[in-house]
Amino acid sequence: MPSSSNSSNNSNSGMAVPEAKEAMRQFKEEVASELGVNLKDGYNGDLTSREAGSIGGEMVKKMIMRQEEQMRQS
Repeated sequence: MPSSSNSSNNSNSGMAVPEAKEAMRQFKEEVASELGVNLKDGYNGDLTSREAGSIGGEMVKKMIMRQEEQMRQS
């Protein structure tokens, strides 16, 4: 039996704030560029696990750093 939560996530790819999708795409491209990983528009299934993981890991690292900075300023 399909989950009802799946159907609600189809239109926004699971993002809590649909408008954040474009910002995250740009952030991913920025990080990939900094790491020297070439991304294509659309599907990037030809990336190695190391390349994809380095992009995701660096994104998380930067998001944590930004949150810590915001918390220090509060």
